[in-house]
Amino acid sequence: MYRFRRLRRDGRIRSMMQETRLHPKDFIYPVFVIEGENIKNPVASMPGIYQYSIDRLEEIMEQIKEAGIGGIMLFGIPLHKDPQGSQAYAADGITQRAVRYIKENYPEIYIVVDICLCEYTSHGHCGMVCGEEILNDETLPYLVNMAVSLAEAGADMAAPSDMMDGRVAAIREGLDQAGFTQMPIMAYSAKFASAYYGPFRDAAHSAPGFGDRRSYQMDFANGQEALREIAADIEEGADIVMVKPALAYLDVLREAALTFKAPLAVYNVSGEYAMVKAAAANGWIDEKRIVMENLTAMKRAGAQIIITYHALDAVKWL
Repeated sequence: MYRFRRLRRDGRIRSMMQETRLHPKDFIYPVFVIEGENIKNPVASMPGIYQYSIDRLEEIMEQIKEAGIGGIMLFGIPLHKDPQGSQAYAADGITQRAVRYIKENYPEIYIVVDICLCEYTSHGHCGMVCGEEILNDETLPYLVNMAVSLAEAGADMAAPSDMMDGRVAAIREGLDQAGFTQMPIMAYSAKFASAYYGPFRDAAHSAPGFGDRRSYQMDFANGQEALREIAADIEEGADIVMVKPALAYLDVLREAALTFKAPLAVYNVSGEYAMVKAAAANGWIDEKRIVMENLTAMKRAGAQIIITYHALDAVKWL
């Protein structure tokens, strides 16, 4: 009989035998920036998460700098919205101004910008609309303009989350033509139409005004289709590919890690965060142990990058 427990006898040997280790540089922390002044709005459905005006960003940036995490994922919430999402690619848009502020004051922080129109359109969808149809090819130039505008502002990485077909190739071509050949793309490649996104829509003011997003985000029943989506994005030029959400899709993440050689990211989304926070607040779970177990499972499944609202707490607990 093999005695597995010999290598579990105490904490010293368990530490040496640990196969998967988390590090602060594994984490990207989402940040929400909103128009206005002296604003720090709590997101009711996401305890501990806030919307910040640019003049209050220092508060969270100092924490991020001190934590030494890998970077931030920036989401902008404009005051003005229109059918074309024009503030997404405006030179003086809220996200562009936030990028410039962070680059000027915190140049060491790596800035990933979400490339999607849903926060900026009056209808709340991720692309142009005709009636109630979400248009694919007509949306691509707007996404390219957004990516180029944010690159010009100083963003380090573009992360298209819209799920339009062909958007990675279009953005790659647009960035290259604008002289940003070294700017990487992290594609939301296998992004599922999930009920886990609800709290994010509170935080980003991005709920669709009609219908839902199932005509462009993936059916959560489809694992093989997810692999085809990932393969297509790699072929189109994605430097990093992502699975979103995380916990209910670790099988997809693991299969992607075994199938592809490209770096993998996973998004530990708002609903996953909110459930942990709610259960912990009621005393039903040990928050620290649950969070570290969940994040370790994501890395064990194959993620090199974990986008998570738990990042700042996780660094304290490592």
